[in-house]
Amino acid sequence: MGETNCSVVSEFVFLGLSNSWSIQAFVFLFSCMFYVASLLGNFLIVLTVTSDPHLQSPMYFLLANLSFLDLIFCSSTAPKMIYDLFRRRKTISFGGCITQIFFIHAVGGTEMVLLIAMAFDRYIAICKPLHYLTIMSPQRCVWFLVASWIIGFIHSVTQLIFVVDLPFCGSNELDSFFCDLPRFIKLACVDTYILEFMVTANSGFISVASFLILIISYMFILVTVQKKSLGSLSKALSTLSAHVMVVVLFFGPLIFFYIWPFPTSHLDKFLALFDAVITPFLNPVIYTLRNKEMKVAMRRLCSQFINYNKIS
Repeated sequence: MGETNCSVVSEFVFLGLSNSWSIQAFVFLFSCMFYVASLLGNFLIVLTVTSDPHLQSPMYFLLANLSFLDLIFCSSTAPKMIYDLFRRRKTISFGGCITQIFFIHAVGGTEMVLLIAMAFDRYIAICKPLHYLTIMSPQRCVWFLVASWIIGFIHSVTQLIFVVDLPFCGSNELDSFFCDLPRFIKLACVDTYILEFMVTANSGFISVASFLILIISYMFILVTVQKKSLGSLSKALSTLSAHVMVVVLFFGPLIFFYIWPFPTSHLDKFLALFDAVITPFLNPVIYTLRNKEMKVAMRRLCSQFINYNKIS
């Protein structure tokens, strides 16, 4: 029979967050403020940890790498979204869409593993303080970091392998402000039910499994500490509360995206916006406001910067 008369899709059109100009103006100011704050906050953590000799410990090494990941994560979607807000036609090339998907899943997968490494670090620090520096050696910290990047890369690539060669010749409209696999796959010209299930199950399973591992590990730490002394329990609760908040903020939207059986477009967009610009901003706020050493180190860094400017 004759060939199907259709043009191959070379770009995708985002439907965006809203058609209301007033809402778009609010989202523009809101997103710009939080995106800039996310960049400054996370960059300040990375700079403080790498330059201050008092923070050369495994906990701060992992925290600096988490902030570095947040810098990449928020920059993979937020700038494009902010740029598109007042454009009538919000487009992205096929290659740009694939690149965005790759970074979202690679960095997201890496951050999941890194959060587990940070939970392990807190377990050793709280439950085995005398052996902390021996167990959390610099070599082991680097190993954690390399393993997290490898796992994140594999997670992203294995999903993209199945979708990068899909034929797209029909609708090219994505009801979102960024590219992600579930909506991307639905635009293909072939039956993708099995592929959608595989991708959703993959990301959903990794998100839920990582979340459960982290929550169970925190509960195990608290139970272990409780058997020792009440004073240690209050200190452990204070230390772990920041980690629990970060875990809930990171995994909450992800689990909703991939596990919730009744997706809602407006709620999905709100959670995606929250995940793109607010969560990367809250991470440095949560960790620094509850950490005296970080606050002292940041003040010391700011003082050095001010004195350097005065001298020069």
